[in-house]
Amino acid sequence: MSKYWSKLTASLVPYVPGEQPKDRSYIKLNTNENPYPPSPKVIEAIQAAANEDLRLYPDPTCDELVETLADYFGYPKDRIFVGNGSDEILAFAFPAFYSADKRILFPDVTYTFYPVYANLYGLKYETVPTDERFRIQASDYCVPNGGIVLPNPNAPTARYMLVDQLKVILEANKDQVVIVDEAYIDFGGQSAVPFVAEYPNLLVVQTLSKSRSLAGLRVGMAVGHPDLIEGLNRIKNSFNSYTLDRLALAGAVAAIKDRKYFEETNRKVVATRTRTVEALNELGFRTIESEANFIFTTHPERSAEELFLSLKGKGILVRYFNKPRIDQYLRVSIGTDDEMRQFLEVLRDIVDNA
Repeated sequence: MSKYWSKLTASLVPYVPGEQPKDRSYIKLNTNENPYPPSPKVIEAIQAAANEDLRLYPDPTCDELVETLADYFGYPKDRIFVGNGSDEILAFAFPAFYSADKRILFPDVTYTFYPVYANLYGLKYETVPTDERFRIQASDYCVPNGGIVLPNPNAPTARYMLVDQLKVILEANKDQVVIVDEAYIDFGGQSAVPFVAEYPNLLVVQTLSKSRSLAGLRVGMAVGHPDLIEGLNRIKNSFNSYTLDRLALAGAVAAIKDRKYFEETNRKVVATRTRTVEALNELGFRTIESEANFIFTTHPERSAEELFLSLKGKGILVRYFNKPRIDQYLRVSIGTDDEMRQFLEVLRDIVDNA
């Protein structure tokens, strides 16, 4: 611990991203990236934006992107917020809507950035246990609280909660902001965005990192009541008015507009996911039903940690979490058909010869 750190810095346990080793070539199935490249129109737009205007600051209100998203979602501009990835938007949302005097709620098995944000801002929180199959129970959130954060589909489990259950939570918490983190919604679930008009306490957060293959560009968006959007802008403009650069703005607009490419790549990912789960079943694995671009799977007779290390030793990266309840599961991102074929061949060899 450095003597120059503040007490806050010394107390933090930061989020740990998936490993990105550089010692050899790997098949990367550990960070939920899209296996397909961005739309060619995205590359063209970024190349066109890489001009002499880079000497100028980007548009702080991101008008063109906001207008594009407003058209895409079918809402006015004042219901749209954009930021440097959905992680940044979540980081703005916690201090914008939650106070230290009331506990916020989120699942016990979920995206590990949530407790990091809560601790960073000095917020009290309570983790709500999912059931034995990692399902979120709406009734568990119909209790006094200071706000709720729900990922849908959840990570790392890939579990999706039906919107009817989500509406139960929204109805029971009309005085608290309910954030629905939809990073993976485009791979099978029904978005909560249509309910924003009905519930002023609902903020839906999405990203271009997954379904639009732009993890390297860092663009996220939120849809909510104008009061929530104004709250996000107040926090954002207290940190940095220029969160999205000119290249990111150009690429994001092109990605949203190219719906055909977006739908084609998503269909490929979903089809590969289905085939992968079927193959894992044949190997004796038990896989949680997924509506995301990854799967969460376990083998009743094989240690998840040993499988993780064996796969890594053979050049295939998956995600292992050494945490209670999930330490016998592997999270596997969906790659191309060829990558998943190699993954399954190596895994079959490991299981058969263990």
